[in-house]
Amino acid sequence: MNYRHAFHAGSFADVIKHIVLARILTYLQDKPAAFRVIDTHAGAGLYDLDSDEARRGGEWLTGIARLLQARLSNESAALTKPYLDIVRAFNPKGELKIYPGSPLIARGLLRPQDRLVACELEPKARKALIDALRRDEQARVVDLDGWVALPAFVPPKERRGLVLIDPPFEAKDEFERLGEVFSAAFAKWPTGIYVIWYPAKNRRATDMLAQTVARLAAAAKPPGKCLRLEFSVAPQADSAALTSTGLLIVNPPYTLHGELKTILPELEIPLGQGGAARFRLEAPKP
Repeated sequence: MNYRHAFHAGSFADVIKHIVLARILTYLQDKPAAFRVIDTHAGAGLYDLDSDEARRGGEWLTGIARLLQARLSNESAALTKPYLDIVRAFNPKGELKIYPGSPLIARGLLRPQDRLVACELEPKARKALIDALRRDEQARVVDLDGWVALPAFVPPKERRGLVLIDPPFEAKDEFERLGEVFSAAFAKWPTGIYVIWYPAKNRRATDMLAQTVARLAAAAKPPGKCLRLEFSVAPQADSAALTSTGLLIVNPPYTLHGELKTILPELEIPLGQGGAARFRLEAPKP
């Protein structure tokens, strides 16, 4: 597996992930106290949809392009507006050419008192991210492996915020490592919000990860909550491109479940491939 951001910019998986990211950060804005966003595998920040990488699969055509054209209810349109406003801001002429990655989505939702730390080890992507955030006093790009940075950077001094864990899944043991590193970070900052992305190809691996994360959350004092979201645009075949994406959200805002119950059904038709998509939204069992 290899889910480097440049090859999948604007895909259905990005759409789902970034809607969730934007809803959580919008919630954090409700209180005046500062918060911090830590992006462990940040990528390049901005993606040219005419690039060779983006054109290779053209995944944005069945992702963000479809969402921008979809007719949503007034309620869902309001809930997705913070995210889509950021996408549109990078495409002022109305033609979809640029897609902002997670660090730029997060940066667009920071207030003056909030901060962003973005970790990126790959030199080309890191340089592009530095260029995208140049002279930005609220955002810092760190040349550090996200797996090392995660337990090192928590808890942040703000004591409020979100950690996005979105690795490329290049190694065979990535699911096991994800559980281990999350455990170390969560032990240091059990009150933080964590968003863990994963490709939903192997049911055994994803179930084990969900159980591990839910068990750690439940064992915290006070116990934390966990929400599992999976969205499938078509049946997943072993050798085919990714058609099912997953998120584990630890300590989700109390508003998030209801918001997603409103938004997700309206994405089933526009994001579906060869038929309507489907989703599951549940609290995983420890």
